[in-house]
Amino acid sequence: MQSTTFEQLQADRAAKTPVVLAKNLRTGAETLLYLQGKKGTKGWPHEVAEAARAALLADRSTTIETEEGPVFLNVFNPPLRMIVIGAVHISQSLAPMAALAGYDVSVVDPRRAFATGERFPGVHLSHAWPDEAMEAFAPDLRTAVVTLTHDPKLDDPALAAALRSDAFYIGALGSTRTHARRLDRLRAAGFPEHELSRIHGPAGLDIGARSPAEIAVSILAQATERLRKRAA
Repeated sequence: MQSTTFEQLQADRAAKTPVVLAKNLRTGAETLLYLQGKKGTKGWPHEVAEAARAALLADRSTTIETEEGPVFLNVFNPPLRMIVIGAVHISQSLAPMAALAGYDVSVVDPRRAFATGERFPGVHLSHAWPDEAMEAFAPDLRTAVVTLTHDPKLDDPALAAALRSDAFYIGALGSTRTHARRLDRLRAAGFPEHELSRIHGPAGLDIGARSPAEIAVSILAQATERLRKRAA
């Protein structure tokens, strides 16, 4: 690996930027490719850039054949993240489950009596208001956002920020009626239907979940389905 490539790769990894190291196994040529497709693609076939994007989304390194020779696409993805709005009972089950599934989990709740280290051992807690927390977290294609408070003052700002981001999964807890009212508020805030359709509400796969732990399982399963099937 060239020293300039190595230095840039280290910088990208420190910045948690998804990147693919593409190396032609015949010629030795190499470059870094990004989801945006705006850097590092000059002189490389379009098919390589497209394959690199697919590899990033699938989170899987691969080798493709081109007219110039085989190209190995080495994926360097940042960790998955899950931002949970609301330090509620479901969050207490969801946070450790998501961590086991490979997520860096953050629980956001300005209500300090709920968001405590005793209730969420080992979990990153933010006591900022959701709009401020979401701005700081800057959700990306490797981020899931789940709102669980049922409180529009907390959930709605987080959902609005999630819809303006590239978050791969947005889930919102609540009944069908609650979700309909939520969508009405977001429509009034200017969000069109195609964006609102990104919200999974009520959050979670329909598995008949009842307890907080079962609901957490259904939410994590739905996030996993969204993550893995988007690249299928």
